[in-house]
Amino acid sequence: MALVETEDRGAVRHIVLNRPEKRNAFNGELIEATGLAFEEAAADDSVRVVVVRGNGPMFSSGMDIGSLQQASASPGALHDFRAPILRWWNLLEEMPKPTIVQIHGACIGGAMELALAADMRVMAEDAVAAILEVKIGLIPDVGGCSRLASVVGIGRAKELIMTGRFLGGEEALQIGFANRIAAADELDATTQALSDELLAAAPMAVSLAKGIIDRAAKPALDETLVTEGEAQARLLATDDFAEGASAVMEKRQPEFAGR
Repeated sequence: MALVETEDRGAVRHIVLNRPEKRNAFNGELIEATGLAFEEAAADDSVRVVVVRGNGPMFSSGMDIGSLQQASASPGALHDFRAPILRWWNLLEEMPKPTIVQIHGACIGGAMELALAADMRVMAEDAVAAILEVKIGLIPDVGGCSRLASVVGIGRAKELIMTGRFLGGEEALQIGFANRIAAADELDATTQALSDELLAAAPMAVSLAKGIIDRAAKPALDETLVTEGEAQARLLATDDFAEGASAVMEKRQPEFAGR
């Protein structure tokens, strides 16, 4: 079974995460399969809009906890883990065609960071999104700290990242994380309607506008992505992360000591 499926609906390329038995958690294999699908979509001139969605009960539960624990082995291991994620998540933002993430069920951690790299997000009314890294002693380090403020504002970004609380569909729409929301059974149609609106616009104008807006909204993105990695390297070496990871595996509340 392919970890990522692709489906062309006219000029709209759907890239579908297909690890439903693991709630589409991103391990190394799924990250690579997703990234290669992004590269193919970006290079295909017949594709004018890219939609990313997930099979199974949710869009994605985020980064696989086992992969995060392996990344804590050394700063070099963290770099090796982050580098392909950053390259491919950035590609979703940088490719010269509009990108949409379609969210159902849940969109957690690194998956929410992926959604933030897309141009737009369409979310089911009953779906939830959250950046939970502080709950295990980490920060969002593949673009969450760098991108969320440009989407929802600084105050809301700090609240969502520093508390790790969940965001429902209605609130997501109100604060600007979701561009559109829909009942779960109307989610595909709502995404298609947005795609059709994008297809009706001049492709070159859309592409150039996208690039200018992103540069204006995130002028220090390259620098802050590096800073995220430096901060994460420090946190991966802490007792708090070791406790947070153990608590997740043991399904209990962590007891953080601040060291």
